[in-house]
Amino acid sequence: MALSMAGCRGLLWRLGPGPAAGLSRSRRELRLPGRCLSTKAGSRSVLAALVSTAKRINRRYERFLERTFPRFYVLHSTFTRGIQALFLEVKEIRDIRSRMARQRLSVQQLPYRDMERLRQFRRDLIKAVPIGIIAIPPFANFLVIILMYFFPRQLLIRHFWTPQQQVEFLATYDAIRRDSYPAVLESLARAARSLPEPQLQSRLQQLCSEVQRGSQPRVAELCALRGAFSGPGLALNQLQLCHVKALSRVLFLTPHLPAPILRHRLRSHVLEIRQLDRALQRLSLGQLREEELRAACYLRGLHSAPLDAASCRAWLEQWLGLSCRLEASEASLLAHSMVLLSLNYVRPKE
Repeated sequence: MALSMAGCRGLLWRLGPGPAAGLSRSRRELRLPGRCLSTKAGSRSVLAALVSTAKRINRRYERFLERTFPRFYVLHSTFTRGIQALFLEVKEIRDIRSRMARQRLSVQQLPYRDMERLRQFRRDLIKAVPIGIIAIPPFANFLVIILMYFFPRQLLIRHFWTPQQQVEFLATYDAIRRDSYPAVLESLARAARSLPEPQLQSRLQQLCSEVQRGSQPRVAELCALRGAFSGPGLALNQLQLCHVKALSRVLFLTPHLPAPILRHRLRSHVLEIRQLDRALQRLSLGQLREEELRAACYLRGLHSAPLDAASCRAWLEQWLGLSCRLEASEASLLAHSMVLLSLNYVRPKE
């Protein structure tokens, strides 16, 4: 019996598309991955072309600035390099932190360079907090730019200093630090009078007078006075407030804080330097590059710019010879040694 046209259409609908339709659909599916690959390759080439064009335009713009506005070009290039260096440092800090978490390491177990990066990054972060707070209100960016332009030493971190500013600002900070050296020596001589042992009292007063006359003490002389700095009268938690403030300036710490916070910060910073010294001794001084050698001397109280590398290394060997013998309870001697060992050591380059 012949089927009606409606029945035929119903039967074809139930059976679904025929082999020819399935074959054409499979061909379309085979062609789709090729189209996706060609689309991805095309987008990558377009992106590479855009990046290359942007770099070329940026180079032309920098050449234009260098020819037309040389002073602004110095600021622009310093800012650009600073941003790049800052991002690289953030990446390094993140890698160090992840390795510490993965290997369950404490800060004291890190290599010297990683420990120093963490210390410097933390200080940079603390310095950047005030300018970040100022920039929070709307339209405050213009004020921040003006402040950063006129007060770069106070507001900018080291990544955004020009090479000339780095030399100038380090010399300025060292001059501020050296201004507090006489106050440290005078406070130390006064505190020596309160020592219970007369022998230690006379030896320490004699040492202070010799340093004030231009002499530099030997490490053995300082080690002989270890008992005086760990007992009553000269321990960090028993120093007079003016004495603590003078030592805080030596370590570039603000003295305008309550006495308990000042003592805590002073002790923590001295012990941090002691931990760095032990890591540096494990590394050995011969592994340090010259800029690392000079930075290590500067942190410990010696302005290394007037010295050659050999003099910096000789001074740092003396410092490590003292620091690595001291216990945590003798942190006061280490803090005072920043003054005693560096005050009369600066010599001109040969």
